[in-house]
Amino acid sequence: MPKITFVKEKKQIEVPEGANLRKEALKNGITMHEGVHQYLNCRGNGFCASCRVNVKKGIENVRRKRWWESAYNPFWILNPLWLFARISHEQEMTLACQDKVMGDCEVETTPPMNWHGDQFWG
Repeated sequence: MPKITFVKEKKQIEVPEGANLRKEALKNGITMHEGVHQYLNCRGNGFCASCRVNVKKGIENVRRKRWWESAYNPFWILNPLWLFARISHEQEMTLACQDKVMGDCEVETTPPMNWHGDQFWG
């Protein structure tokens, strides 16, 4: 069974292969949303981007992004911060609600915004 390590929470959980990252984290008491998004979120439909995670290790074991997770997503209007959160982390930032865990990985929940990233102004 794959193991997910949550960096900030210093917690590791075992999940069945193909399990949804967001659902498994919430089952194990790990907060996936911050601020108002704890109460107002899309409930795992992939539109609010408040369950974003930064995959530190094992990106190959996490299902890749879907088309609506791209920066050119028309739904970014629902949560414009998704655009800013991904700056300099386009490859490893993903939505937990859209991820299936296929192997061991290490994730950072609610990663900070990168307002001054290397690629922001250049």
